[in-house]
Amino acid sequence: MKNLLALLLLFISISFYAQTKVSGKVYDENGEPIPYANVIFENSSEGTITNEDGKFYLESEENYSAIKISFMGFKAEVLELAQPVSYNLEITLKSDAEALDEVMIYSGKTSKKNNPAIDILRKIWENKRQNGVNKFKYYQYDKYEKLEFDLNTIDSSLINSRVFNGMEFIFNQVDTNQVTGKTYLPIFLNEAVSKVYGNNVKNTEREILLGNKNSGFSDNQTLIQYIKDIYSDYNVYDNYLKFFDKSFVSPLSRTGIDTYNYVLADSTYIGDKYCYNIVYYPRRKGELTFKGDFWVNDTTWAIKEIEMTMNKGSNINWVKEVFIEQEFEVLNDSIFLITRDHFMTDFTFQKKEESRGVYGKRTTLFDDYEFNKPKPNKFYRDEREIINDSVYFRDSEFWKEKRLEELNKNEQQVYSMLDTLKTVDAFKRIYSIGTILATNYWEQDGWDFGPVFSTFGYNDVEGLRLRVGGRTYSGQNDKYRLQGFLAYGFRDDKFKYGISGKYLLDQKSRLVVEAGNRRDVEQLGASLTNTSDVLGRSLASSSVLTVGSNASLTNINLSSLAFTFEPFKNFEVRLGSTYRTLKSASDQFSIAYFENEAQTLIEEETRQMEASVILKYMPGRKTSGYGVERYILNDDDYPEIFLNYSKGFTGVLDSDFNYYKLQLYYRQPIQVGGFGKFTSTFEAGKTFGDVSLGLLNVVPGNQTLFSILGTFPLLDFYDFVTDTYASVHVEHNFNGRLFSRIPLLRDLDLREIVSARAVYGSISDSNQALNASFTNPELFAPDQEPYWSYSLGVGNIFRVFRLDFHFRGNYKTLPDARNFGVTGSFGFYF
Repeated sequence: MKNLLALLLLFISISFYAQTKVSGKVYDENGEPIPYANVIFENSSEGTITNEDGKFYLESEENYSAIKISFMGFKAEVLELAQPVSYNLEITLKSDAEALDEVMIYSGKTSKKNNPAIDILRKIWENKRQNGVNKFKYYQYDKYEKLEFDLNTIDSSLINSRVFNGMEFIFNQVDTNQVTGKTYLPIFLNEAVSKVYGNNVKNTEREILLGNKNSGFSDNQTLIQYIKDIYSDYNVYDNYLKFFDKSFVSPLSRTGIDTYNYVLADSTYIGDKYCYNIVYYPRRKGELTFKGDFWVNDTTWAIKEIEMTMNKGSNINWVKEVFIEQEFEVLNDSIFLITRDHFMTDFTFQKKEESRGVYGKRTTLFDDYEFNKPKPNKFYRDEREIINDSVYFRDSEFWKEKRLEELNKNEQQVYSMLDTLKTVDAFKRIYSIGTILATNYWEQDGWDFGPVFSTFGYNDVEGLRLRVGGRTYSGQNDKYRLQGFLAYGFRDDKFKYGISGKYLLDQKSRLVVEAGNRRDVEQLGASLTNTSDVLGRSLASSSVLTVGSNASLTNINLSSLAFTFEPFKNFEVRLGSTYRTLKSASDQFSIAYFENEAQTLIEEETRQMEASVILKYMPGRKTSGYGVERYILNDDDYPEIFLNYSKGFTGVLDSDFNYYKLQLYYRQPIQVGGFGKFTSTFEAGKTFGDVSLGLLNVVPGNQTLFSILGTFPLLDFYDFVTDTYASVHVEHNFNGRLFSRIPLLRDLDLREIVSARAVYGSISDSNQALNASFTNPELFAPDQEPYWSYSLGVGNIFRVFRLDFHFRGNYKTLPDARNFGVTGSFGFYF
């Protein structure tokens, strides 16, 4: 009875809004499904096409009594609908011998020659620069954007699940998705209104946020910005469309002929414009492609409407469906301007038809276009984002005026539903678990414990290491942040600690003052480039899984004071000073140095005062938040340039060495169209003056079983030590481009990665002479020839693992040299 009532509730709720709903499957006379068949409501332009399995779903707010199903080579079928809601229909199309003869070249893989659809495609290429806002020097328009999350595939088993005990009221808002035909429940909504200004002369654009409204939690701007980054802006005329950090081949691409099959399916008037309808679908499985259709005008060759559904065989994780729909209107009888863009994703752990997941939907509407109203160049320059609280508290009159599309009843009720849901204990528990997985912190009122995954560690000096720590946190716009930790090593029987604080003095210039102190055990030879984080600690310092023993750790006492500011967006300047003492943490390792030229006096501890100027430029970086800390949304997707000048002083607090150091770091990721992502990293540095081992540049080895960015995986710590160095690291991830063409590997969705590393360096005789250790380590630099190695990797194993197989290129005769090794990493990637 309980299940029956739940199903009845579902039926009522999903039938309330749309007047006509229909779903089903289309077959041929042999019982084989027909993909890409046209299904429309009779005597209308509302329709869809079947998927690869011949399935379809169609919905309208109007009353219709019949649907028409058609496909090249088959007789069209008109099916009367017995009732407004008709699900699971089965339609069989009969072959049409005459039509089949005419379109034989379009069966299976279509011909690249004598194909009218491809002739039209070439016209689109020729005219694409003359369409839309590109035709004008200056443009501006209103933009309304709606982001929504929906829990989908709502059934009685989900409603009665223990997970939702105490939250059953949320299922009163169930509706049916117009694309997939699945039931769904809206659980999150964000609306934004902006004014966009563009300058095609300087190729610049500026968007000003006028209003923002969201359901859910006060700190969900990070989520919103992350989703917006996933659904980054795109132009269907481009050769490649970037979503989820992947490059999909556009159906309008100049390479589309080799990627898609094209069929000229229909032609008719849409409004007063005559248009052709072209159906397209991928030539091969496993590639990042779409299927769908588009309508194109017969004179301007501009797109009037386009629908794109992700190819089911696409090598992309956690995404079962992607559906894109764009509509264009005509200005001045010839210029087509986008008016609506709808992007829907079905996020799920499994790609099975019946699997449950979450819809992520972005709907963007465009209106009130104006042209050739120039603005001064300084207006378009990237400006640092300044928080404006009034934008987030607009009244109902503002939204009534600015919404370009009314919310449906369910969307309206999401705001009140989420307010109620936040008071339910069961939901609070689920939210806490999700927060820990996403942020690595356990959130409490005003204080977060963490990082949670750093609680346990191990190394040869400390043995088992336990750590507890946390930070102040009220929200992502906090003006200050205090954080600290306390750790204990069971083998060395010592406590370690760290404490730091930072405060945002000026929001406009992002002037921040920060200070801290840390007493800890650290693996110094884990990175070439200095870190500015006083509490930073590398994975190499506490990894449980290692290759051989590692006692080359250092006791460090580090104090830091610094000021950072941004002269302009994404350009950071850091003026800092540090005082540190360094001493070997093990009797099997030494960083001692000779105090005199006669080498009769040995000093075990290095004391050093250092001042530094660090310049960091990150063009294209996207961040969220306006507080003392900001969250990077497009991690690993923007270039980074880092320049460090540091000066060491003698005499200050018994500081030992006088020197100065220059370091340069440059990293550049590049999306290579449909061939994956190429990332190159270059580092170089030189130390002027004589310094002890603790202040030299150690080529970063890696004795863990984890793949660590920037390290040389077949080198042990302190294998190479330099005072002058240059290193390069290149990696290309093909994203499954090659494996997708191998039948036995295609269905595993594996991804192939190749990489190479090289480093050249030297160490002066005077720095060699300072070293008081002749065995561990023995200072040695790759100055005869650059050390190099290469790696072959397989990613996306079970969608979360990556294995890299490393091969040493030279220096194979060094003592205990590792010529082959395997490392792995774990992560969630699209």
